Amino acid sequence: MHEDDSKLPVTEMVTRRIQEMIRSGEIPKNSKLPSQRILAQQLGVSRTSLREALLTLETLGLLRTLPARGTFVRETGPGAAQAAMTWRYDAQFSLSEVFETRAMVETEMCRLAAAVVTPARLDEISDAARMFEGAWRSGDLVAHVDADLRFHSLIAETCSNSMLRMLYRSIHAVLTESQRAPIPNTAVSRMEASISEHQAIVRALRSHNPSVAAEAMRRHIENTAAIAGVDLRPV
Repeated sequence: MHEDDSKLPVTEMVTRRIQEMIRSGEIPKNSKLPSQRILAQQLGVSRTSLREALLTLETLGLLRTLPARGTFVRETGPGAAQAAMTWRYDAQFSLSEVFETRAMVETEMCRLAAAVVTPARLDEISDAARMFEGAWRSGDLVAHVDADLRFHSLIAETCSNSMLRMLYRSIHAVLTESQRAPIPNTAVSRMEASISEHQAIVRALRSHNPSVAAEAMRRHIENTAAIAGVDLRPV
């Protein structure tokens, strides 16, 4: 575990710990995880925190749950079968609705942020973009998504409209899941494009150009949605 993992929320800490166990081979590919009761005891966490961590890792494509059989580590990498899209909010909102909302809300928030973003905040956003790229290249999917969430959240918090900021916070859990869901089916070429899109957003913010910033964010969300099978392009 990383030195500062003890400062993380329990669910995030156990998510990272299980990912490390998978990456190191402590839990081999295609193997079955111990029961939740046993695994929770081994990790010293509640079953509630463990279940949330397992759901996150399943969304990221690292685990798969088979009815009446248990939870298994997925084979990943070249030649591995594509993971089925996991969307836990299906009973409340479709993934299409979430991406439509993101396109509307985040595009406008990015537009407004461009006019008021400070050099200090730009440094934070740039750092998040670098962490996003670095974590992907190292294969750390949990840190990769965390950096993505931080990138988008920092831009949202820079927006000058306090009501939009409140709205963004109120739907943050659903937005978080929409940023995890496409990961298992994201090709290397698409991730390279996503990295470039983040950099384009940073450049637009740094130039304080609202229209360019809004267009860069809109294009990024549309392209991400496409990986999840959602077409947001104008008819």
